[in-house]
Amino acid sequence: MPISTADRAPGKNPGRNRNSGPMAPFVFPMTEVLVVAECWQAEPDAEAVIQRAIAAAAQMTDAGDGEAELAVMLTDDAGIRTLNLNWRGIDKPTNVLSFPALPPTGAGGPDDAPRMLGDIAIAYETTRKEADDEQKPFDHHLSHLAVHGFLHLIGYDHENDDDAEAMETLEQEILAQLGIPDPYADRERMD
Repeated sequence: MPISTADRAPGKNPGRNRNSGPMAPFVFPMTEVLVVAECWQAEPDAEAVIQRAIAAAAQMTDAGDGEAELAVMLTDDAGIRTLNLNWRGIDKPTNVLSFPALPPTGAGGPDDAPRMLGDIAIAYETTRKEADDEQKPFDHHLSHLAVHGFLHLIGYDHENDDDAEAMETLEQEILAQLGIPDPYADRERMD
C-alpha cells in the first residue's frame, strides 16, 4: 500500500537511537532512479539530488546497516494520479508516493541478495508547483520529498501527532546535513 505525504499510517521507528552500539561499516542503499516522464528533462540534476538525499537519510537513520535497494520513479502528474487512484482510491495527483516492500516470506531468494526497501514515485508538475508556491529552490523541495518517501519505506510515518513530529524532526535533521533549510519553518503548526 503506498503512502503519500497527505496519508498517514502507524509509525515503526520514531524512537530509534542512532548512536547505540559499535559502529559497523556503512553501506548506502542502492538507489535506481527511473525517469519515465519527459518533463523531468527540465531538471538534469534530479537524479544526483535524489541519490544525495537518500544517502543522507540512510546514514542518519542507520538504514545502511546491510545491503538494501530501492527505486525512485520520476513521473508526471498523470502518472502519479493513476498510481494514486489504483492504490489509494484517490483520483488526483500528489507530490510523492511510497510503496514499502513487503517482508520476504519463506525461502526462495539468494541469501546474499540485498533487501528490497520498496519504491518511491515523485510527480514533476506538483513538485515544481509546490516549490514555486513556497518560493523554495526546486532541488531543496525534491530532496525533501525523496527523504520523506525514504523514511516511509523504512517504517516512519505521520499517522498521529507524535509520529508526525518525530518524522518531521528527522526530516529537518537530514535536510540540515544537506544544507537545506527547515521545510516546515513557515508552516503554522496546528495544536
